[in-house]
Amino acid sequence: MKIATIVGARPQFIKAAVVSRVIRDTDGIDEKLIHTGQHFDTNMSDVFFDELDIRMPDYNLGIGGGTHGQNTGRMIEAIENVLIELRPEKVLVYGDTDSTLAGALAAAKLHIPIAHVESGLRSFNRRMPEEINRVLTDHAADLLFAPTDTSVLNLRNEGIDAGKVYQVGDVMYDATLFYCNRTRRPPSFEGFSENFVLCTIHRAENTDDILRLNRILDALSTISSEYTVILPIHPRTAGVIKKMPQTKKNSNFKIIEPMGFLEMQWLLQHCKVVITDSGGVQKEAYFHQKPCVTIRDETEWVELIRLGVNKLAPPLANNNILDCFYSMLNKTIQNDHSLYGKGDAGWQIVGLLSNE
Repeated sequence: MKIATIVGARPQFIKAAVVSRVIRDTDGIDEKLIHTGQHFDTNMSDVFFDELDIRMPDYNLGIGGGTHGQNTGRMIEAIENVLIELRPEKVLVYGDTDSTLAGALAAAKLHIPIAHVESGLRSFNRRMPEEINRVLTDHAADLLFAPTDTSVLNLRNEGIDAGKVYQVGDVMYDATLFYCNRTRRPPSFEGFSENFVLCTIHRAENTDDILRLNRILDALSTISSEYTVILPIHPRTAGVIKKMPQTKKNSNFKIIEPMGFLEMQWLLQHCKVVITDSGGVQKEAYFHQKPCVTIRDETEWVELIRLGVNKLAPPLANNNILDCFYSMLNKTIQNDHSLYGKGDAGWQIVGLLSNE
C-alpha cells in the first residue's frame, strides 16, 4: 500500500515522526512524504528532520509566506500534481494547518481516501483559521483518528459516521515518551537561571492585535522581576516583539531563537510554569507535569482545564494573566496516563491504515 503523508509545520513534523517510525517497521506500506514548505525557516523545519531522525521529504513544494488563502490555493494545486503522479491509496494529514486542509481538499477532489490524525478537536471559535481547517478536514476525511473522549464526542455531535472514527490516543504523548531521555540543554541557555518560566507566543489572535500583545508582554515583564522568562521566538512575531521596549527593560526577560524539539523538551522538563498560546505546548506541559497558563480566550484541550492543570487567561481581562500565573505557580501536577492514551497511538494508526 502506498501512502502519501502531507506535512508543512513544525508540530506536524513531530507527529509524523511517530507514525513514520512505525511505518518503517511495518511490511507492505510505502510512504511518500510531501512537505508543503509552510514552515520554511531552518529553525522551524530542517532541524526537526535532523534531530527526530525523519527522512527528508520526497517532495518539498516550497510554498509559504503568503496569506491563508494564497497558501492554501497554491498548496492544493501543487499537492494535486504530486498525488496524480504518485497515485497513493491513502493520504495522511495531521492537525489543523493550511497544509492539512490543502492536502485533504486535493485528495478529496481526486477521490483518494483521507486519514486525519488529531481529529475532533474544537475550540468553537470560527475566527481561528485552525478551527476552520480542522472542521473541514474532519468532514472530508474517511478515517478520523481522535485523541480523546472529548474529540470523539465532538465528531458525534457533528453527525460524522461513528464507523469512521477511532479513538487512538495522542501521538504527541508517544513522541514525549520516546524522546524524553534524549532531550538536550539549549546552548543559548548557558548562564540562565534554571528557576525559569517558559513562554511561547505565535497565534495570530495575539501577534496581530497590538493591545493583546502588549498585555501579554506587560505581564511577562512583571513576572520577569521575580523569575527568568524564556521566550523562544516564533518567526511570525520576531520582528514585532524585538522592537517593543517592554522586552528590553528587564534582563530576566530572555528572547531566544526557536528551539528544536529536543531542546524544547528540555525546557519543558526544567521550567516552573508554562505560559503559552499553543495547542500542543499545553499538552506537553501536562506530559512533563508542569502547570500551564494558556493566554487565549478558549482552548481545544478542554480536559486540561477540567483537571485544573491548565488555566485560561484571556489577555484582555484585567490582571488575568498574572492572577492565573500566581495561582498555578506551585501547583503539583499528576499525569493521568489514561487521558491521552497509552503511548501507542502510532501503532494503532498504522494498524488501522493497514486494515482498511
